[in-house]
Amino acid sequence: MVESAPAGLECALLGLLRGAPTHAYELHGRLVRAEALGLVWHLKQSHLYALLTRLEESGFLTSTMEPRGARPPRKMLSLTPSGRDAFAHWAAAPVAHGRDFRLEFLAKLYFAAEEGPTAVAALVERQRAACAAWLADLRAQSAHLSDTQPYAQLVLGFRSSQIEAILAWLETCAAVLEASS
Repeated sequence: MVESAPAGLECALLGLLRGAPTHAYELHGRLVRAEALGLVWHLKQSHLYALLTRLEESGFLTSTMEPRGARPPRKMLSLTPSGRDAFAHWAAAPVAHGRDFRLEFLAKLYFAAEEGPTAVAALVERQRAACAAWLADLRAQSAHLSDTQPYAQLVLGFRSSQIEAILAWLETCAAVLEASS
């Protein structure tokens, strides 16, 4: 049974499975190390296994049992074509909401860096455009508020300052990546 597109964390897991078949314990080991995606996400083993089961049940992953002599067989996970498509679509799209930026964009940046400088530059530029649109929308909403709505002004001001900080970081990101290429 194939369900709707997987969520951001699930898509990142699909990205980790793009290479050779991998078992869940190995994936968990990669995520608990303070390097690569382990710097961004902290995922309990039970949660990882539940996500992988959902991805397999949804048709984004397939599994085979790998015999290991006297030891119990190991379940090896591989992407299906729909899993590859879901990952590619997610990786290319800018993050849709500011609240998801820290976890999702940094994962997308990780995978784009694996593809090379062109993919990174394209991702950063798409995200800058999305953030600029978010900021314009917040400013338009704020312009329509009256002085009798101080709480709403504060909320929109806070959200605007977050997007401005993201845009400033994306500028830094672009400059660092350009200098390193």
